[in-house]
Amino acid sequence: MFSEDLLLPERGLLLHIGPHKTGTTAIQGALKLARPEMAKLGVIYAGKARQHQMAALAITGGNGLTGFRPAEQDDWDALVAQVHEAADKRVIVSSEFFDECTDEMARRVVDEFGTDRVHVVVTLRPLAKIMPSAWQQYVRNGLRRPYDEWLDGILLQPPYDKPSPSFWRRHHHDVLVERWVKILGPERVVVVVLDESDPDSLMRTFERFVGLPVGMLQPESGWDNRSLTAAETELVREMNVTFQARRWPPEVYNKVIRLGLIKEMQRRKSSRDEPGITTPKWAIDRANEIAAEAAERILATGAHLIGDLGWLSNVKAKDGDSSGSPPLNVEAATAALIGTIVATGVVSKKKPAAAEPAVVNHLERQLDEFGTRELAGELRQRIVERYLPRRGR
Repeated sequence: MFSEDLLLPERGLLLHIGPHKTGTTAIQGALKLARPEMAKLGVIYAGKARQHQMAALAITGGNGLTGFRPAEQDDWDALVAQVHEAADKRVIVSSEFFDECTDEMARRVVDEFGTDRVHVVVTLRPLAKIMPSAWQQYVRNGLRRPYDEWLDGILLQPPYDKPSPSFWRRHHHDVLVERWVKILGPERVVVVVLDESDPDSLMRTFERFVGLPVGMLQPESGWDNRSLTAAETELVREMNVTFQARRWPPEVYNKVIRLGLIKEMQRRKSSRDEPGITTPKWAIDRANEIAAEAAERILATGAHLIGDLGWLSNVKAKDGDSSGSPPLNVEAATAALIGTIVATGVVSKKKPAAAEPAVVNHLERQLDEFGTRELAGELRQRIVERYLPRRGR
């Protein structure tokens, strides 16, 4: 239940630190969309971007996305300046990349924003539901390890820092809450357990944090951040193997894979018969154990709590097999090919006139003959021929 004591004081700063995969994209998109109207009410969503990723990466020393420019000190200094310029108003700062702060980094964040102003919000989902989303995100940034092997590394192989060293920096949720409580005190840290039965609850909660009218924060239309299906993710992983083996440059990965292949696949609406990533029961059980232990420690911090911590460790395993190479939907294969070809710049993004039905049917029959690995091979060849004619061969 929301307490009126959680209303951000005037001149307060609401620092949303994620962590990753806990509804951050949705709330950041809503805040960006409502930025002009919020400003009229004395609530400033700092800056102009969707979120404050570059500033957070600058303070934590993180690498960000493959092929993107590195964060610089100026990114952080600019955000601090914007916060201080709005010293007489309520301010919101949001980036899940603040979840990688060490104790020392977190203290610096608080000191430079203003010790008397900062209030921290931590949004949480069950660890067992975060794992497949996190693995997929790592794959979208170049990871080559299959899901089962990745789970084995982060759950069963001490010190649990391979193949993704950042995972536990982000998702030791008890350590995350304890860090900020130690700096700010429990009265200025709020833990929000997401209610997936009510998708709008996070929007309404943030409205109440800063005194906005109910309904002002709305999802950003036209922003498609849907998860990839298991087959789509496997296709990207296969492409990652090739990029590593051929040592193609990161900027090509960013342009062709992330902004071409992946973005085009995400634009289409996946069908119900396309399976998502299935987490094996042993990993679900282990994640629930970790989450239950974390919930006890979070409760002991005395931080404000919205939602039920017990839900974080109550995930049931689903039937399915997470191994093997799943078949790729024909529409997904078409989107992958289109995205790759357009990203190479050899054709225009402008939609051509509709093809004759016979041509479309022939193309579908051809694509239907591709398995995921075969399609990855075809994509590799097109990149070589069209984008890297003199490199990587």
